[in-house]
Amino acid sequence: MEELSALELRDQIAAGKISSVEATKAVFERIRKFEPVIGAYISTHEDRALEFAADVDRRIAAGEKMGQLAGVPVAIKDNMCTTFGATTCASKILENFHAPYNATVVEKLLAADAVIIGKANMDEFAMGSSTENSGLKQTVNPWDTTRVPGGSSGGATAAVAGRLCFAALGSDTGGSIRQPASFCGVVGLKPTYGRVSRYGLVAYGSSLDQIGPITRNVADTALLLNVIAGHDPADSTSVDETKAPVSVYLQNLDKPIDGLRIAIVPQFNAGAEEQVQKALNEAISVYKNLGAEIIEIEMPHLDYAIAAYYVIATAEASSNLARYDGVHYGHRTENPRDYVEVYTKSRAEAFGQEVKRRIMLGTYALSSGYYDAYYLKALKVRNLIRGDFTAAFEKCDCVMMPVAPTTAFKIGEKVNDPLQMYLSDIYTISANLAGIPGISIPCGMDDKGLPIGLQIMVPAFVEEKLLRIARMFEAQTDWHMKKPPMNEK
Repeated sequence: MEELSALELRDQIAAGKISSVEATKAVFERIRKFEPVIGAYISTHEDRALEFAADVDRRIAAGEKMGQLAGVPVAIKDNMCTTFGATTCASKILENFHAPYNATVVEKLLAADAVIIGKANMDEFAMGSSTENSGLKQTVNPWDTTRVPGGSSGGATAAVAGRLCFAALGSDTGGSIRQPASFCGVVGLKPTYGRVSRYGLVAYGSSLDQIGPITRNVADTALLLNVIAGHDPADSTSVDETKAPVSVYLQNLDKPIDGLRIAIVPQFNAGAEEQVQKALNEAISVYKNLGAEIIEIEMPHLDYAIAAYYVIATAEASSNLARYDGVHYGHRTENPRDYVEVYTKSRAEAFGQEVKRRIMLGTYALSSGYYDAYYLKALKVRNLIRGDFTAAFEKCDCVMMPVAPTTAFKIGEKVNDPLQMYLSDIYTISANLAGIPGISIPCGMDDKGLPIGLQIMVPAFVEEKLLRIARMFEAQTDWHMKKPPMNEK
């Protein structure tokens, strides 16, 4: 049962061949076996999930009209608010925080009759590229437990790859869905900024964050996007559907795109390891054999993406995280002498090192005398990067590049070298700065048996085309069918 896709499971549950309770019990059985090793979840909610699954089975038997994910067990990253369980952001400062409302995407999952298994581990406040910055636990890569799963949505991707759920939702600020998807050999989509509501997502970089699906294949990604996409009046950055209609993403998924034009950026791609470049070139050859035209282009401002991103993201983070003050909610220090100590000691005790580093970077960039030199200049570079993509899309349908310069690295390898860790996101950050959608799909393995991802980016709000382009490759290969060599030690 665990090898079924979310779409296949949904259809079998609807046909009465499998019950949702059976599927949910099977997932929790695997969680009991493998979770002690993988560490994908911060919390699971077995009794609640089984009760919900039983209700789904009852309603199906009664012939009621069901949602698009009826009975399918899914996970969500623990920076999305839920009225059940804690919403921790993998931080000690929110370890016991219970949200009074559900995030919009959670409401949409529940309305689609999905069974929410639990909340997945992550880098604290989504700040990191390896999930080593979690303040609560360690997550490992199911392909090799000595390696990181990527980050910051490492728990969600490890859960999907390890068959500890059938699909998951993550969030992507600078590659936090796509990079771990690449490291764990699954599919990860960052939708266009504004395509999916951010209401109830704990903010890191408000102009960059976007929620998206993590699944085992492109069809499942299309299914989840169908559920979570759309305008939300509660989110002022959510785009009106009259301006950017939501497609039925599954409808034309298997229809190839004729005359596909693919752009590559050879000079920029050259920064990836040799085996990553080899997998990228072989993936592009698959498209070439399908009749696609390959165009080489220059995008001169991509080299500045890392610098611009870490100024903008940390500036927004320093503002967003000011609310964790030991007064309103979250951790409060014991026996403070005054309110200054409440604020300073609460934050010092409960924030992790990486969060503190980014708050300080952002506060410095926004401080008097440095705003123009750093933050304002970074915004100008962001516009130049957006312009690079606009110019590229006049010549092509999509841009392809690696997801990450390497495959999954060893736990502890980069944790004391922040600059090397930041460079893990060099290929993904530009899509967030430009606000365009990007997807990671499995496209190969290195000589250590670790997955490699292919990244595809298209203009804003054309996720339907993006999914069809990804599906063209998937239909010709079996990389998405590979699974981790997990055992039951």
